[in-house]
Amino acid sequence: MVQKKEQTLDFFKNLDEIKKRLSLKEIFVFLDYDGTLTPIVATPDLAILSKEMHDKIKILSQKRNVAIVSGRATDDVKDKVKIDGIFYAGSHGFEIVTPHGDVKINQQAKNIKNDIDSVYKELLEKLKEVSGSLVEHVKYTISVHYRLVEEKDFSKVEIAVNDIIKRYPNLRKTKGKKVFEIRPDIDWDKGKAVEWILGALKFDAKKQIAIYIGDDTTDEDAFKVLKDKGFGILVSENARETKAEYRINDTEEVKKALDFLIEN
Repeated sequence: MVQKKEQTLDFFKNLDEIKKRLSLKEIFVFLDYDGTLTPIVATPDLAILSKEMHDKIKILSQKRNVAIVSGRATDDVKDKVKIDGIFYAGSHGFEIVTPHGDVKINQQAKNIKNDIDSVYKELLEKLKEVSGSLVEHVKYTISVHYRLVEEKDFSKVEIAVNDIIKRYPNLRKTKGKKVFEIRPDIDWDKGKAVEWILGALKFDAKKQIAIYIGDDTTDEDAFKVLKDKGFGILVSENARETKAEYRINDTEEVKKALDFLIEN
């Protein structure tokens, strides 16, 4: 059942229907990190995976194909999750590490990494006087966090980002939760990363089903590609326009959803 954008269904009120969809199929589970496996926190370094969540993902990975798809650098998210035998897609999918340790890097992104490095240095300089701002180098992208920036200073952050982006036509700006993302302006995103992983696993929609759980606008690209392949689960306390079919409220409910996927 494919829902219209605004008509997401409560995941836990539709477990019988979901069980039928999963019945006799091999299950592929894709998980965002920040805001999904960990609550949203003030700064990225505070987003630590709980032991309970870690254990659930590990058990899940022993029964299902699992991938972590994050805006974080691949090495960073691998270090935080610490589970072998799964896929890790970092920097919004520009770098993917397979369960066997093989690394796929988007060549176009690799070719313009020098520009990412240059923009990072410029932003550090421009924003060093803006209290609460945080510029994070994510290997093939840059995250400019403003969650701790006072409202009166927000425009300084946005102007700095916009001014720099104008001078780098091969880069683009996107927005997440209290963050600007600066990425290579190429046709690649979390959705493309999901498609690549499914291709590597020789996904067959007749025998298999893919599920993506995420909370941010960057996860919408992944929700979109699951049409006819499975479904997305939005993590959000409030209903909003989304391409996900189902919705759960928060990280605590993600744990319950993982329990369901382990058992069914």
